[in-house]
Amino acid sequence: MTTTGWDFDGELPSADEAEARESRSGLHERVQAGPEFRELRRRMRGFAFPMVAAFLLWYLAFVLLASYARELMATPVLGAINLGLVIGLAQFVTTFALTAGYVRYAERRLDPLAARIREQVEGAPGSQLGADRPGAAR
Repeated sequence: MTTTGWDFDGELPSADEAEARESRSGLHERVQAGPEFRELRRRMRGFAFPMVAAFLLWYLAFVLLASYARELMATPVLGAINLGLVIGLAQFVTTFALTAGYVRYAERRLDPLAARIREQVEGAPGSQLGADRPGAAR
């Protein structure tokens, strides 16, 4: 069995299977067009894009300082440790801090909304989106 979804073991899918696949496709389009999903996407982008931009600027500043401000980066801070080494290690600290910040943000702002969408799609009681899903309780 392949992971591409195109291996039918020599048989074409039945009309019911094709209809179910088409119904799932329509469901995904309705979910993506829904207000909850748009809000989820807005929240995700509202966090991710500014953080990526800030980190890239921070990294670019490090590269530019290392390339054009060698004397500044060679400034001793503590014994043989210079400013360039401190700023370089701060890149790693920043990466871990951004990751921890994202996890906290996702747990508070993204995961609850994603869970609500998932409940609707999976046909939880009172669901609107999963009601016409093949096999959904009617």
